[in-house]
Amino acid sequence: MIAQALAFLVDTLGTLLIVALLLRFWLQAARAPFNNPLSGLLASVTNWGVKPLRRVVPGFWGLDLATLLLAWLVAWALNIVLSLIDPRLLLDFAGSVGPGPAGVSASVGVSAVAALVQLVRLFIYMMIAALIVQMLLSWMNPHSPMAPLLDLLLRPFLKPLQARIRPVSGFDLSPLVLLILCQLALILVVGSLARVMLMLI
Repeated sequence: MIAQALAFLVDTLGTLLIVALLLRFWLQAARAPFNNPLSGLLASVTNWGVKPLRRVVPGFWGLDLATLLLAWLVAWALNIVLSLIDPRLLLDFAGSVGPGPAGVSASVGVSAVAALVQLVRLFIYMMIAALIVQMLLSWMNPHSPMAPLLDLLLRPFLKPLQARIRPVSGFDLSPLVLLILCQLALILVVGSLARVMLMLI
C-alpha cells in the first residue's frame, strides 16, 4: 500500500516534469515568443537541468536538443526508480498494463526504450489536449490570449492538412482530422512500440 502510494507520487511528479520539458521543447521548436507567461514558468521549472546540459549538447536546426535529451533522461531515471520502489509492477511507460516479472523494468536497456515510448506517447497526448483547447476556444472565446500560442504550436501539423482538406460549409475540418490521426498514432505507433517492448521482455 505504502509502496503503491509512493510510486504514484513519484510517477506523478516525474511525469509533470517530463511534460514541462516536452512543452518547453515544443514552444522553442515553434519559435514561440519567450515573453509569454507559460514560457517563463517552464524556464523556471526546467532551467536547473537544461542550462548545464546545453554546455555539452548543442542545438540542431534551431531545435533545443538539450531539453529533449533531459526529458528522455528523466523518463529513463523515473522508470528505474519506480521499478525499485515496487519491482512487482511492469510500469505503464510502454503503454502496457499489469504485473510483470520482478526487476524487468529495472533493466537499463528496456528502461531506455520504455522512456522513448513514453516521450512519444506524452507528446501525442499533449497535441490532443492542445487541439481540444483550441477547438473549444474557437467556439467560446476566439480572442483569448491563448489562441495565438495554440495556433503557433499546431500550425505545422494543421497546415498540410488544411492544404488538402477544404472547409465544409465554412467549418475547418483539419483539427478533427488531426485528432483522429493522433488517436491512430497512439494505437498503431505507440501500440507497436509497446509490443516490441513486451517481446524484449
